[in-house]
Amino acid sequence: MQKVLLVHPSDNVLVALTDLHRDEEIRINGETIHLLNNVPAKHKFLLKSLEPGEGVYMYGVLVAEALIALSRGAILSTANIRHAANSQYKKSRQSEWHPPDVSRWRQRTFNGYVRSDSRVGTMNYWLFIPTVFCENRNMDFIRDALTRELGYGTSEKYQRQTRELVSWYRNGRSLQDLDISQLLEQEDTLTANRVFPQIDGIKFLNHEGGCGCNYQDSDTLGKLLAAYADHPNVAGVTVLSLGCQHLQTSLFRKFLFDRNPAFDKPLYFFEQQQYGQQDMMLGDAIRKTFEGLMLANEVRRKPAPLSKLCVGVKCGGSDGFSGISANPAVGWAADLLISLGGSVILAEFPELCGVEQELVDRCMNQELAEKFSSLMREYQEQAKRAGSGFEKNPSPGNIRDGLITDAMKSAGAARKGGTSPITGVLDYTEPVREAGLHLLCTPGNDVEATTGKAASGATLILFTTGLGTPTGNPICPTIKISTNKTLATKMADIIDIDCGGIITGEKTIQQSGEEILEYCIQVASGLIVPKAVQRGQDDFIPWKRGVSL
Repeated sequence: MQKVLLVHPSDNVLVALTDLHRDEEIRINGETIHLLNNVPAKHKFLLKSLEPGEGVYMYGVLVAEALIALSRGAILSTANIRHAANSQYKKSRQSEWHPPDVSRWRQRTFNGYVRSDSRVGTMNYWLFIPTVFCENRNMDFIRDALTRELGYGTSEKYQRQTRELVSWYRNGRSLQDLDISQLLEQEDTLTANRVFPQIDGIKFLNHEGGCGCNYQDSDTLGKLLAAYADHPNVAGVTVLSLGCQHLQTSLFRKFLFDRNPAFDKPLYFFEQQQYGQQDMMLGDAIRKTFEGLMLANEVRRKPAPLSKLCVGVKCGGSDGFSGISANPAVGWAADLLISLGGSVILAEFPELCGVEQELVDRCMNQELAEKFSSLMREYQEQAKRAGSGFEKNPSPGNIRDGLITDAMKSAGAARKGGTSPITGVLDYTEPVREAGLHLLCTPGNDVEATTGKAASGATLILFTTGLGTPTGNPICPTIKISTNKTLATKMADIIDIDCGGIITGEKTIQQSGEEILEYCIQVASGLIVPKAVQRGQDDFIPWKRGVSL
């Protein structure tokens, strides 16, 4: 196995692919480097000495500057480097792109849900939306009433465990003698008993907004909820409203039909202050939704070209291998899909800091380049006004596993977007309208970002992780991809695809990217259910601008 990696010819750091030891001598490109420290796998050390203020380069871009004089062979840490990135960028050229060979996929299709506007969903969900947080409790009542009775509970094993604990307690037996492992290993039977086999799930968008906030936040939430109602993975919608909140049902309707004037899915509204009696409203909502489910259950999967797929790419719980294994593999899959006429969404603007020049040059025209630059600068300024900035983005887990600065993290994160030209730049909740790679303004925060990707039209999400992140999305199947074999083994219950073979030399980035595309086709056809879906990881957090990174 190769011990170190030079990611880009112009870099002045090497990545340790395995644990290295002080005084060990590393040979690379005809040179010998004497290590001055122990260097854990995923961390970086210097190819040449640096003076204070000199730049650290990785992925071919500036990612940090030295705080003190550093000698060749020294490990990088928060004690000796700090964030630095190129802050001056403008469109100077048009990047040349060489699309990959996609001849083997040209005639491939997936079996999806074709909607009346020709968009194609990968799932067929019924969606419950509250226009205000006051309705969350009612949403929970309906969830309890519908999901298990219709066969959509996520797991019986924890109920079995609780029943057994109650039984032992009532019989006066010691809980220390209870072995629950067999209960947890038993197969769940809920999905086998679904009343509506063509409905993949009933989903609930509980949130904390809609009133008691400024009107800008309320409008943003309304547009987000409307985007979810309009999503091709959604078959029908039930909306619960209190009646006096900022986000009125009339405003929600306006956002929905502004987005899609031809919207024609079943759409049911229930306003509690008009009903008066909670039981009457909930009873009507359940009955009407059941009627809608009967209609939606008549829809069947049909073949559709791969160009109808829209994939969001995301990383979370990133480590020092993210930018050299799973992220570039996802980037290769993205290039393949775009070459087939599909769409890809790259978001997380705080994690594009330092690679703006490359992205600006990849924009198809000056207008897109200016929109991206403007959104990046506005976001950075908002974060600073809130007492932060992009440089605060790396988490303790990121830093502990080798991602020392935001620019270092960003340079690796951007590789999820592949190398294709950028055909669209979207503000939060704006929809994808054409094929190609789109940049979407969201935070790096895992759930806020995936929430935004689904709102813009992603019908699948590829989510890479090096540390392990148990998250998903209510309506968009989320496929988890590990950067290393240790994680894939340790957290096998959440990982779908392992890209650790890239690190060990067993696979190439291209081979892993092709495997990812094939997996996407299987998931989009309903033949594979990602583990995030199996485990009911339905995370949904609307973004309040300037607050999150």
